Amino acid sequence: MTKAVLFHELGGPEVMRLQEVAVGEPGPGEVRIRIDAIGLNRADVLFRTGNYIEDVKQFPARLGTEAAGVVEAVGDGVAGFRPGQPVSTVPGFSQNDYGVYAERALVPADALLHRPAELDPVAGASVWMPYLTAYGALVEAGGMRPGDTVLLNAASSSTGLAAIHLANRIGARAIALTRTEAKKEALLKEGAAEVIVTEQEDVAARVLAATDGRGAELVFDAVAGPGITALARLVAPEGTHVVYGALSGEPTPYPGIELGLPALAIRSYTMHEVSRHPERLRRAEAFIVAGLRSGAFRSVVDRTFELHQIVDAHRHLESNAQIGKIVVTVSH
Repeated sequence: MTKAVLFHELGGPEVMRLQEVAVGEPGPGEVRIRIDAIGLNRADVLFRTGNYIEDVKQFPARLGTEAAGVVEAVGDGVAGFRPGQPVSTVPGFSQNDYGVYAERALVPADALLHRPAELDPVAGASVWMPYLTAYGALVEAGGMRPGDTVLLNAASSSTGLAAIHLANRIGARAIALTRTEAKKEALLKEGAAEVIVTEQEDVAARVLAATDGRGAELVFDAVAGPGITALARLVAPEGTHVVYGALSGEPTPYPGIELGLPALAIRSYTMHEVSRHPERLRRAEAFIVAGLRSGAFRSVVDRTFELHQIVDAHRHLESNAQIGKIVVTVSH
C-alpha cells in the first residue's frame, strides 16, 4: 500500500484527497518508483477541473506526470533501468493511465529518464517539463537560431523562464511580457533582454523598437485567445507564432487572413511532440543535460510543499503569484 492523491469529482483543489491505495508490481514495460519530489504543472489543474485536452475517464482519478525518485522494481521487457537508480519522469503518458502524486507509483519505462548526479530530487522534478516544452517548441518546431528574437508571455512560469534560458544558450534574445511591475526585476535577473509591462506600456512599440522594426522571429504564446491577433502582428516576416497554451480561456481566432500576412506561420504545440517521440526526446535530453551541466539551465523553484499539503500547493499554483516551479516533496 502507498499514499496517493485521488479526486472523486471535478472541481477546485479541495476535491483532492490523500488516500491509501495498492501500488502493485510493475507489469510489462512498467517501472515502480519511490517518489521523492513531484513537479506541479498547469495540466494537472486543467485535468482536475475538466478543462484539459483529454477528459477524465473514470473516478477516482489520479494526477501528476512529473516526478523524481528512485527505481524500486522493473517489469518484463524493461531495459536500461534497475532498482536503486535515480530517475525522473517526463510527461509522456495520460493521467488516465498513471499518476505520480504519490509516495510510490507505477510509470511506463519509456517516460523515464536517468537523473544526473548533480540533480537532487527537487531539481529532478522541476526541470524536464519546462525545458522539454521550451526546447520542443522553439528549437524542434520553431527552428530558433542565433540572432533571433523570441517574444513570450507567461514569462514568469517555469516554462517561460526555461525559454529565456534556452534563448540565451542558443544566442537568441528573449523579450518577456508581464502584466505588472511585480515580476519585472526577476525576469531581468533570469536573463530576459527586455521586459515589457503590458498594463503600462505599448507592447507593439517596444517590440518594434527592440528589433529595429523587424518584429520577433518567434512568438512563444501560452495565453492565446483574442490577444493572439496583436501578438501575430509582431511576428517578423516568415517568422513563427507557436501557441502552446490557452490560459486566456477564450476562443482563439486564426489571424492570418485578417492581418494579410500570408507568410505568417501559426502552429499549435504540445510537449508530447517530444516526450512521445523517441528520437526527439533523445535530442532534447542531450541538449538539456548539457545545459544543466554548463550552468546555463537550472531549476527555478518558487516554493515547496509536503505531500499532505497538496491542496494548498494547488491553490498557490492557481494564484499565479509564483515565479518558477512549485514542487511537492515526499517524506518516507
